[in-house]
Amino acid sequence: MFQQIRYLLLQVRNSDDPMRGQEVNCFAKALTANVSQIAVFDLLGGPLLETDLVKSDVILIGGSGHYSAAGEGRWLDVALESLRVVHDSRKPTFASCWGFQAMARAMGGQVVHDITRAEIGVHHVALTEVGKADPVFGPSGAVLQGLMGHEDTVIELPPGTELLASTDRVENQAYRFLDRPIYCTQFHPELDRDSFLGRLNTYPEYVEKIAGLSLEEFRHSIHDTPETTALLKRFVEQIAPLNLNQT
Repeated sequence: MFQQIRYLLLQVRNSDDPMRGQEVNCFAKALTANVSQIAVFDLLGGPLLETDLVKSDVILIGGSGHYSAAGEGRWLDVALESLRVVHDSRKPTFASCWGFQAMARAMGGQVVHDITRAEIGVHHVALTEVGKADPVFGPSGAVLQGLMGHEDTVIELPPGTELLASTDRVENQAYRFLDRPIYCTQFHPELDRDSFLGRLNTYPEYVEKIAGLSLEEFRHSIHDTPETTALLKRFVEQIAPLNLNQT
């Protein structure tokens, strides 16, 4: 089934960011899909229109490199309006990290920049009761381990959503929309140890800033998190098919 699905990855990355291609490869690997199945739309290049979604079955939204969902600017206004187009389309959508934050803000939630609640590396993520009963999250167990790197935090979820998971430091780690097939995670289900370390090699300043360690010291604490990688596959297996014929 994965070989038949057409994905659209929405990115917010500079043209010279080496993570542009890496992100596509990461989602393809996590979804057991071919890179050719994942088209890319650059939200920094202009607004997303309904017509841009026609040829896609599932929407993916990932990280952002150097861009914040808590800031201001014309690019962000355009990006948030584009995410409202995604929401209105009712297409199956999985958003991680920046996508998690931006979707929350686009739909009426609140995002702040707060270094005291920043997280980087592997963190334990505890499911809420809703999360434990969820068909995507529940099978992974009551406590997951997730790879994450963020300074912005969603402090208020948008209306019409349910909280799925939290960490000790950040309450809002994952949520779903009640009337849309849209799931959002602060952590990165699409990354494994090697790809996460690849991100850190590109943005090493965040390790010292958040963890207070050198990259060499920090890298030994990073490991694969297969229980969170499984979330993406279950989303495509269980949530996307229920909605593909309705979009």
